[in-house]
Amino acid sequence: MDRTEYAILTVIALATVGLGVFTTTQPLGTFLVESTREALSTTAAMAWVTWWALVVGFAIAGGVEAWTSGEEVSELLAGHGPREIGYGSLFGFVSSSCSYSAIATAKNLFKKGGSAAATLGAFMFASTNLVIEIGAVIWILLGWQFLVADVLGGFILIGLMAFGLVYVVPDEVVEQARRNVQVEGSETVRDPVCGMEVDPDETEYSVEHDGRTFYFCSKSCKESFDPEAANTTVRERATSLSGWKALADKQWKEWGMLWDEIAIGFVFAGLIAGFIPESVWTSVFSGPTFGLPVYVFWTAVLGAVIGVATFVCSVGNVPFGAVLFSNGLPFGSVLSYIYADLIVPPIMDAYREYYGTTFAAVLSGMIFVSAVLTGVVIHFVFLGAGLIPSPESVQIAEVSIEADYKLVLNVFATALFGVLYWLHRSESVGNEGRGGHGEAAQAGD
Repeated sequence: MDRTEYAILTVIALATVGLGVFTTTQPLGTFLVESTREALSTTAAMAWVTWWALVVGFAIAGGVEAWTSGEEVSELLAGHGPREIGYGSLFGFVSSSCSYSAIATAKNLFKKGGSAAATLGAFMFASTNLVIEIGAVIWILLGWQFLVADVLGGFILIGLMAFGLVYVVPDEVVEQARRNVQVEGSETVRDPVCGMEVDPDETEYSVEHDGRTFYFCSKSCKESFDPEAANTTVRERATSLSGWKALADKQWKEWGMLWDEIAIGFVFAGLIAGFIPESVWTSVFSGPTFGLPVYVFWTAVLGAVIGVATFVCSVGNVPFGAVLFSNGLPFGSVLSYIYADLIVPPIMDAYREYYGTTFAAVLSGMIFVSAVLTGVVIHFVFLGAGLIPSPESVQIAEVSIEADYKLVLNVFATALFGVLYWLHRSESVGNEGRGGHGEAAQAGD
């Protein structure tokens, strides 16, 4: 996140505190003290109950990325049938990216010939909203019902996006977007040692091996590359020290992209829980005055708008979503809020730079509409099945460190985090055949 985004978030945080100050019925001093205490307590409690899931989730995602070989993904996503949509969803699930990384990867796949439905519809959404980390945090903070709803709703949203990109958006608009992104610059490939994106036309370091060209960002990466290790099996990588070094590097990259958004999500959840009086929530979510369908629809729209306005995306959305649900935002509307992470203002601006203004507006509008419709559909499906949980079930509680399963899991997670950090920082481990555990980049792939 850049300075502008931090400045906007600071304004939103101050506005939250200001709203509480002007609407509270308590003496100002008492309100500020108690609200600050509750905000800090809520932030710490959410971090405590989700710490183990975040560490394990990032480690699993790092293992998937480090121990599996690179593939010609764009060729598998060239069509827009069920097979290509399925591959896009699968590759998105295992890629486990932050929203900014996901849109850049989807752009490259689209640029190389993948269909809009499979890349911008399936892959881009799955790599942010159907990944291990966000699923674990949803399960812990919101419950298993929300996890099932997130997955089921994800497939509905992907279907809506694919349908829209194939049958609603004119082909000439899609192809103009592809032409716009193709003139953006040279295609990049991945350094098989460090994972960095490299422009083949710019780098001085490459190696020919077995009919493939591998490109590197630096001389040290080229010298560290072991082409024979590129053919090692997943089991060999998972049982070698260099394989775990590769895992540590990959998961640390994910932490580097997401830690600030996760932290902001916890902080905002604490601010909302601590400083917004219950009377405000009661007045906003006053109930289905014009009937339940209308109420669910307009709150789903509101949820998506909140998702856009808060600038927080991916895993960082979930803690805030838990606070919204506990204060009256309907079940499906919370999902609409979570699904709107791909249309925060900086990402919409990136769409404009990649694809041009017209397609950026079409893509952003489709994501917004799909998020709202999916939230509404999921709400009534789960309502009919009697599976909507009570808002009281949400894990927003006072911090209490007890000798229970959370303590055991967090101790284990902290130890795992420490080991992986040591492996990431250890250069000696990385030089031991580390080249075989990254993704093999091919010329023109």
